[in-house]
Amino acid sequence: METKKLFRGFWSLFKGYWSSEEKWKARGLLAIVIAMNFAIVWLLVQINSWYNEFYNALQNYEAENFWPLIGQFSALAFVHIIIAVYAVYLRQMLQIKWRTWMTKNYLAAWLEGQTYYKLQDATDNPDQRISEDIGQFVNLTLQLIIGFLRQLTTLAAFGVVLWELSGSITIAGLVIPGYMFWFSFVYSGLGTFFAHKVGRKLIGLNFDQQKYEADFRFSMMRVRENSESIAFYRGEASELEGFNLKFSNVIKNYWQLMKKTKHLNFYVNGYAQLAIIVPLLMAAPRYFAKEIQLGGLMQISSAFGRVQDALSFFVDSYDTLANLAAVINRLAGFTEHMEDAQKIQSKVSTATAPELKISALNVSLPTGRELLKKLSLQLQNTKALLVTGASGCGKSTLLRTLAGIWAYASGEISLPKNSRVMFLPQKPYLPLGTLRRALIYPAAEKDSPPDDKLKKILQTVDLPALVDKLDTTDDWSRILSLGEQQRLAFARVLLSAPDYIFLDEATSALDEPREIEMYELLREELPKVTVVSVGHRSTLFKLHDVELNLDGTGNYNLRTIGG
Repeated sequence: METKKLFRGFWSLFKGYWSSEEKWKARGLLAIVIAMNFAIVWLLVQINSWYNEFYNALQNYEAENFWPLIGQFSALAFVHIIIAVYAVYLRQMLQIKWRTWMTKNYLAAWLEGQTYYKLQDATDNPDQRISEDIGQFVNLTLQLIIGFLRQLTTLAAFGVVLWELSGSITIAGLVIPGYMFWFSFVYSGLGTFFAHKVGRKLIGLNFDQQKYEADFRFSMMRVRENSESIAFYRGEASELEGFNLKFSNVIKNYWQLMKKTKHLNFYVNGYAQLAIIVPLLMAAPRYFAKEIQLGGLMQISSAFGRVQDALSFFVDSYDTLANLAAVINRLAGFTEHMEDAQKIQSKVSTATAPELKISALNVSLPTGRELLKKLSLQLQNTKALLVTGASGCGKSTLLRTLAGIWAYASGEISLPKNSRVMFLPQKPYLPLGTLRRALIYPAAEKDSPPDDKLKKILQTVDLPALVDKLDTTDDWSRILSLGEQQRLAFARVLLSAPDYIFLDEATSALDEPREIEMYELLREELPKVTVVSVGHRSTLFKLHDVELNLDGTGNYNLRTIGG
């Protein structure tokens, strides 16, 4: 990613929280954390001055000053410990507040307008980007910002100390005051330049590593979710082959990451170790000329180390910066995909009418292939429409269009004002949690009807074994057969009592007598409901009043059943 694009991505991710409704609390907490880090720098300056007095006392055998200086150091160290601990604690507090805000906003944006549905083929592993990448972005950003400000303060404070202590040097007749200060600038500047040269490939490798790890984890989740089908197929060998392929990508990329990290670590550690000896070598002539004492030498060494650390911030943080750049890539890309998905809007308009009315409806695939051309129909209330046609002709896509989640359509759909609508897919979704939650979904558990009503409905759809398990928590999509899940979905319909119900092969796992029983149950319990079904079985014809047959090329045939 280009540097300019990277900064744009960072700013778009960063600015939201700091200009949100929580901005003043966030800014106040950040100010406290920064102030505490400034206080730590001030304490380090005091400790640096202490070095001069302490080592001079040692050199001069001044025993009477030894213990008072130890006491002074102990006091400074105690205050330093307290401030350092709370600086980290409050930074973590800010981190969790920021992450909470970002996560809630990303979840809301992901779910808004069925964005999660539109993104199915546009982005990989959105779960990882929300659950992990946001946390990493917040953590790394705070770590770098606070670290940078602290090192900037360190540079200002110890730069003055180093300038005053280092004196001047004459080179070719040119007197250079504060020469060690200038040398630290040159040393750190070259170090930063070569660190970027050595470690720049880490950004792309970190990005790929996160992707490969997520793909490997997702492949195992798929096996867990489809364990029964895989067991029936005896597909273990094929799944193992897929696992090995995805894991090999993880390991192959990690080897590359290891090699580049090794090169960077060689450079960074060599750079850091050289920085220890350099100030001693440069100040040694003044010490041996007795221009400074041992305390002055140690103070110069300490001050040079602090200045060099401050100027070497980007060298020491390069691996962290590479990780942050990869995270920004992933989150910014995810954000762009969500924004693009939210712009995809169906051209189907909605209106009110006394009954279901479809006018000049066109439905196509993303490729441009037309499934329906200028469909117009009107379905009387309490009647039932059966949508038929060969597999792939667009039956389910028509229902998606009626549900408003298919973007590649135009026309008009009219329904009575304030009518309640419910859609039943072939495989019902059962959320994790209690059976009660699965039964009343999408309603919240706090809005649950009385137990007596729920138990009666379970009996009505012939699920008596579940009556006493309303508050049992389990993975019900794994425990219940598909037929039981479809009957549970009919129980939801009875609870919701919609005016219109759209069923996409919602009885495909039931035998024909049970299928007839479920449809008759709808008529008995909800006599005013209007039904639109997608199905293949011939038995469905006697349960519906009108047939809409699609041929898959855009044409259709509408007829009254029995007429």
